[in-house]
Amino acid sequence: MNVIDLRSDTVTKPSAGMRRAMADAEVGDDVLDGDPTTRRLEQRIAELLGTEDALFFPSGTQANQTGIGLLVEQGTEVLLEANAHIVDYGLAGVAALAGAQIRPISTPDGLLSAALVQGALRPASPHVPRATALTVENTHNAAGGRVLSVAAFDGVVRVARDAHLAVHLDGARLWNAAVATDTPTARLTRGADTVMVSISKGLGCPVGSCLGFARDDRARAWEIRKRLGGGMRQSGILAAAGLYALDHNLSRICEDHENAKRFTELLSDHPALRPSIPETNIVMLDLVRDRDVADTIAPRLAMAGVRVLPFGPRRLRAVTHLDVSRTDVERAAAIISETLR
Repeated sequence: MNVIDLRSDTVTKPSAGMRRAMADAEVGDDVLDGDPTTRRLEQRIAELLGTEDALFFPSGTQANQTGIGLLVEQGTEVLLEANAHIVDYGLAGVAALAGAQIRPISTPDGLLSAALVQGALRPASPHVPRATALTVENTHNAAGGRVLSVAAFDGVVRVARDAHLAVHLDGARLWNAAVATDTPTARLTRGADTVMVSISKGLGCPVGSCLGFARDDRARAWEIRKRLGGGMRQSGILAAAGLYALDHNLSRICEDHENAKRFTELLSDHPALRPSIPETNIVMLDLVRDRDVADTIAPRLAMAGVRVLPFGPRRLRAVTHLDVSRTDVERAAAIISETLR
């Protein structure tokens, strides 16, 4: 049985062209004196993000922690949206590695606003912690791939600057935000001090993320990455996948968004489900019948040929990506409809 895997856009497999690019990559020792392909990827990412420099990492988690580590002071607070990926899936890395505590900001839809950030700032007092950084996630995974608009991001950046907070942008799916809003990626990052982007989500690479930052921060970023075990030797083999993806896969992300909309459209009238309206490539499926729970429905769907991710007691997540076609999405919707009838 051909199983349609919609659990995440990280399940993609390298294409034949990407594998050839990886096999043919010019490499060096990136820990000792640099890998030429890795450096080309870093320069390309920096140009796309509008940052002065960038560094290649094995994971987005490590890149996020490095970005925050560059900005936050120990013993202070980092402001984040309450359901941000760093809060729920970062394994308390901000506390363990940066020595800072998270101050969560509750939102109705996962999207920060200037007013919400302003309201989360504590009045100056010797009895409460200071905040030294703000982290923003765009797109917002737990909110169903919602996009924070340019105007909204500009607003939260202004509040952060007025409060003397540095800004880190968790842009694991920033490529999706740029495509969805038809906005240059560099415009979506304007005002951020550090920016993380993933190449293993949406772009179809097997491994990797990059962190953009000011040129003067490269030595410190390299040092933090080294401390976290992120130095890689012939990393050009992996970076070559990123360069290939930027040339061949970035421009097709709009297809994932259209497939997500089609998936929602086909399930919109189902009596057992309430699908979210996707802005990008993530669809949340809320189970509306009392007898249905995510941990039992997901295995049933997998047996029927569709893999989705439990995302709460009564919620499933489906993510479109380059390894699922329009036909796959339509077939997945039909399987789900039949299984939950």
